[in-house]
Amino acid sequence: MNNPVLPGFPDCVGVLGGGRMGAGIAHAFLVKGVDVVVVERDEAAALAGRERVEASAAKSIERNPESGSLKEMASRLSVSVDYAAFGDRELVVEAVPEDWALKIAALRKVEDHITPGTVLASNTSSLSVSGLAEELQRPQDFLGLHFFNPVPASTLVEVVIGKKTLPELVERARSWVHGLGKTAVVVNDAPGFASSRLGVAIALEAMRMVEEGVASAEDIDNAMVLGYKHPTGPLRTTDIVGLDVRLGIAEYLQSTLGDRFAPPQILRDKVAQGQLGRKTGKGFYDW
Repeated sequence: MNNPVLPGFPDCVGVLGGGRMGAGIAHAFLVKGVDVVVVERDEAAALAGRERVEASAAKSIERNPESGSLKEMASRLSVSVDYAAFGDRELVVEAVPEDWALKIAALRKVEDHITPGTVLASNTSSLSVSGLAEELQRPQDFLGLHFFNPVPASTLVEVVIGKKTLPELVERARSWVHGLGKTAVVVNDAPGFASSRLGVAIALEAMRMVEEGVASAEDIDNAMVLGYKHPTGPLRTTDIVGLDVRLGIAEYLQSTLGDRFAPPQILRDKVAQGQLGRKTGKGFYDW
């Protein structure tokens, strides 16, 4: 079935994981008239996921009252702890934490509950899409859809092509991204894709500069914002993304691309101290 508002667009989508990214992805589809189900690990997490999605939608409507009605959007949102809720979905986006074993287990479980032809996508920001696909029964129906945080405000989605992804699926995914009002960047599967690889490289060098006393985090960020027109500097962005997330990506890139992606000690120390950025109130900045 096609979305009556956007022909060719899925009218029922599933999201696995109701954290910050999953909630943002759910919100992005709800705004476009899609019926969305979010599946979480337990009832408490599912309810928290619903609250995140509705809070995100409420802020969006406050900024732009013409974007829709919160009551109407909420009527198209459901949450569950049962993977069977994905049974009638046209697209399911996995948005669980960036852990290889966790993602494989989650994707396999989703695949057990969806029908042949349902598109399965991962929101992974760095892990190999082809590698994940090798663990699935239908790798041809799998690809990466890498959304950016915060999803409602971001205008970019990386469409990541696995070795076995059907070519026609890439074009469908590109059209879906366009339907969300975002721009698709299509990349072949490679460690860190395009965005994470470049973003992390800049961020790691900025961390080394703080570590070496070259300049403060604020001055390094201002240099990139004012000199290179970045919307936010690499260290503030790291705080927003999460230092633990950046550490995980850096470790993966180091293992696949070499020591130029080795995490600086300052990053390891901050993560060990629980200074994960905005979500904990402290990272390279106080929030």
